[in-house]
Amino acid sequence: MCKLAGVSRSGYYRAWRERAPKEEETGLRDAIQRLALDRRHKHYGYRRLTALLRRQGWSVNHKRVLRLMRQDNLLCLRRKAFVPATTDSRHDNPIYPNLARRRQASEIDQLWVADITYLRLAREFAYLAVVLDAFSRRVVGWAMADHLQASLAVQALEMALKARKPEPGLIHHSDRGVQYTSRDYIGCLDAWGVLPSMSRVGCPYDNAKAESFMKTLKTEEVDGRAYRDLPHATSSIGAFIEEVYNPYRLHSALGYLAPMEFEKIGAAPLAAAQQPGTLQTATCP
Repeated sequence: MCKLAGVSRSGYYRAWRERAPKEEETGLRDAIQRLALDRRHKHYGYRRLTALLRRQGWSVNHKRVLRLMRQDNLLCLRRKAFVPATTDSRHDNPIYPNLARRRQASEIDQLWVADITYLRLAREFAYLAVVLDAFSRRVVGWAMADHLQASLAVQALEMALKARKPEPGLIHHSDRGVQYTSRDYIGCLDAWGVLPSMSRVGCPYDNAKAESFMKTLKTEEVDGRAYRDLPHATSSIGAFIEEVYNPYRLHSALGYLAPMEFEKIGAAPLAAAQQPGTLQTATCP
């Protein structure tokens, strides 16, 4: 469009910032998110990302990029080569061992997985926390907010606990984020006799079921949608989870059953569909 109009991209972005500063900043934050989460740029710092943004025509300096990356919690992607097994590089909270590795759930409420993702709104960002049952892939708890505080994850967990009322011994698996290692979150797990489990550093395969749900959500619901604000996004995503994904979304890993349907029928169709020796386990170096 800039080429057809005979204007430079940098000039367009400057004019956009002057005319609609909130919308321009949301667009810039989205561009930063996409670049920072691209596997080709996973080791880039804010200075290299600034250079990439300038190539795209953004009129921005490295100080502003650093501020926005810190605000959106993107700097934590830059990890040291070695992290002690008992601590995380960005907090001093205890880190729990990975109890979910190579564990195959055989019924509901044996293993839950949790994760957080971001969603772009018209003039800001929102964040979604989910808790899934690893056996049925059913979303048993979720919450949305405009912040990344521990209370967001706690709200999703409390929804799952109140709805399912699991017996003690359930394993709850997540990454090592500060939300999941916080005192409030671990205290909530302890109160219900739930065992915390956390992924190894830099290994997304350890939380593959949660990552898969986030991909499904963004592909089938979020992409192409224009959410006005947080209430609009919460209503739309809540409807997708409760009215589409849980009752109707078919999973090849469940013998092409929906999560709620699979919980009613059980593992028999899945066991019949699987052939010996076909299960492949992804591993991290």
